Amino acid sequence: MAATVLGPLRHAAKGAGTCSIDALRTPPMTRSCLRALALERARTQRTTSQGRRYHSSLTTDASTASSVSASEVTHFSRLASSWWDPHGPSRLLHLMNPLRHDFIRSCLQRPSPDTCLSEPDIEDANEKRRSYLDVGCGGGIFASSAARLPTTSRVTAIDPTESVIQVAKEHQRSDPALAAPGKLEYRNCAIEDLPDGATYDVLTVFEVLEHIDSPSSFLETAIPHLKPGGWLIGSTISRSPVAYLTTKLIAEAPLIGVVPRGTHDWNKYINPPELRGYFESGRAPGRWGEFVTQGVVYVPALGWRFVQGSEEFGNYFFGVQKLE
Repeated sequence: MAATVLGPLRHAAKGAGTCSIDALRTPPMTRSCLRALALERARTQRTTSQGRRYHSSLTTDASTASSVSASEVTHFSRLASSWWDPHGPSRLLHLMNPLRHDFIRSCLQRPSPDTCLSEPDIEDANEKRRSYLDVGCGGGIFASSAARLPTTSRVTAIDPTESVIQVAKEHQRSDPALAAPGKLEYRNCAIEDLPDGATYDVLTVFEVLEHIDSPSSFLETAIPHLKPGGWLIGSTISRSPVAYLTTKLIAEAPLIGVVPRGTHDWNKYINPPELRGYFESGRAPGRWGEFVTQGVVYVPALGWRFVQGSEEFGNYFFGVQKLE
């Protein structure tokens, strides 16, 4: 079924909301997805005309004073008690976590365009102890695993949702490996509340940008906390009809869904060229290296898998090095 649905939907994505007779020849499930997507677009246009910002373009919205959305905080507060249940609503995050580390390693092993390293130098760079700032850490799935790495000097993990930070701290207290002073610190705050001058080697924003009303304002606030030579690494979702089908109509479906309803807003998804353009156009503060992406696909019974090219229509990792 996936192959049947995927082709017409990818073709429809190029139409960007236009209606053609080709859509009438698509399978019933695809037509249902496209109808739902059309309704979503209509809703977006109505709310936009009323002054609300939808659509995750990376233009600066100076009127956004905070990256925190009250509705997002409320939603994730409901998930706090089940955050560490590997079979609960956060199951997909637990399954994705090993791929996060694989992608980070692949980024850190890339030679910087400003340096020419020999093989021994590259090996030394790979063993360097690094500090992490994990923004939107939730209950600490990634932050706690990063803190356990022998190459990690410290992890600061922040989230604006108080209840999930309490869950993260309780999990930390239950694990002696995370109890060393200064190794892992959780803070209940937004990125705007971090003190100036606190900088890190790796800044992670996993499953964050699709929950932010103004991604450019958020990134411009976060970037000063990244050291020159450090990496900004995250994951998000492409704004495509395929993503609407998989993350909204299937993943949030009653009874069969794998994530709670209301977890995602398709209008806030960001396509890789939009993120790449933000860094390559000079709008992002500083100077940046190559923008790297890697698509990931969830396969039932097998888990998440890297699939080259799938970043065009679904979940993907991205990484970019801050050169100065």
